[in-house]
Amino acid sequence: MFFNFLYLTALLALSPVILYRSLRHGRYRRGRFEKVFGLSKSRGAALRGDAWKTVWVHAVSVGEVNLLLELVKRLESQSGKISIVVSTSTDTGYDLACQYFGADRVFFAPLDFTWAVKRTIRNLKCNQLILAELELWPNLIATAASLRIPVCVVNGRLSERSAAGYLRFSRWLAPAFSRLTAVGCQDTATADRFVRCGADSDKVHVTGSLKFDNAPHSRDTPDVIERSDWAGIDPWLRVWCFGSSQAGEEEIALDVYHRLRPRHPELRLILVPRHPERFDAVADLIQARGDRVLRRSYDNDQCSDTWDNDEVILIDTVGELRHWWGVAQIATVGGSFGDRGGQNMLEPAGYGCATSFGPNTKNFDLIANQLIDADAAVRVQNAEALETFVCRCLTDIPSADTLGRHAQELVRLHRGAYDRTMEMLGGVQTFQSTTPLRRAA
Repeated sequence: MFFNFLYLTALLALSPVILYRSLRHGRYRRGRFEKVFGLSKSRGAALRGDAWKTVWVHAVSVGEVNLLLELVKRLESQSGKISIVVSTSTDTGYDLACQYFGADRVFFAPLDFTWAVKRTIRNLKCNQLILAELELWPNLIATAASLRIPVCVVNGRLSERSAAGYLRFSRWLAPAFSRLTAVGCQDTATADRFVRCGADSDKVHVTGSLKFDNAPHSRDTPDVIERSDWAGIDPWLRVWCFGSSQAGEEEIALDVYHRLRPRHPELRLILVPRHPERFDAVADLIQARGDRVLRRSYDNDQCSDTWDNDEVILIDTVGELRHWWGVAQIATVGGSFGDRGGQNMLEPAGYGCATSFGPNTKNFDLIANQLIDADAAVRVQNAEALETFVCRCLTDIPSADTLGRHAQELVRLHRGAYDRTMEMLGGVQTFQSTTPLRRAA
């Protein structure tokens, strides 16, 4: 009841913001019933089909969903008659999960109210719950534990700052950590933090980051070739992709582009905003700078014969960024010049792009530092430093290529996390409890 009261209080306090975003940007509207009340009996039956065992895999948004494609394939290949259903928390994550797994296997995760998670678990007839990275929902974990349903974390990520926050409220949160059946962590520091927060040390494993395994390794794929043809890229062009950009970062990219292109007519720019509700605003920004905007969604079936340097390509679709990195030779990972904390920089690294990112990569510090230490990426502190980096990639192409080769080598050396994760999950016994649902702590 404590957490229910806490969540209701938070929802009440945030209701003006939620209402504004819902009306202005259309967010939070989809799946409202599933989120607040949990899965209905009919919806649960449709999701699980006629399988005798159901594994529920949860991913927050697009980044985590991308990691699940290979994991779900491996789970299906190693299991018998099993139904794997996937939940997400965001609209973009839901849409991408539907592309990967089909809408008949995807649903919106319930909010962590006891009634919602109990109803969802019951109607899914869930045998195992797998959480990608870490979604610490105490009521969900407690309910699963009360039914003897294993709860596993894969690709576990827990920063020092987050761990300190959990420890301040350990009286209420430590039981959630202690109930985890198995935790696959990206590195030893993360494993130590899980243990400090209350996880059983015997159940915590260092499996490595799935992002290394999930990183691309070749540009010679239909997805990359199709996009390169669509953009009308000539061999002499040098393409700069600024991906997962947040508000304010597109201005930085456009400023740098405008200053460099008079001296470097071969330079072209691709912008990929992180959030769909900003697509129109970014298109307006490009046009306000005097450039023409080529929107991926508006011209999706048309290939450009030539790509002029006063045209900026705007990727206003969801789930394509991974392939657009492969079109570029120069990459800048957004969300790192503000307070977002960065985004996944292993995708451009896997393609061998000369990769850069801003000063704030708190969400990916381990990977960012590994890339920097291997001379496989560059951290830039501001717009001026970013301009210097892009200019160097244009004037010293061998140096940029070396940066990309180092990145690909680092990715190659760290592969194997899926194998270790599957080994961990294989050691977890799953069974369907017939114990009646008890009140979650």
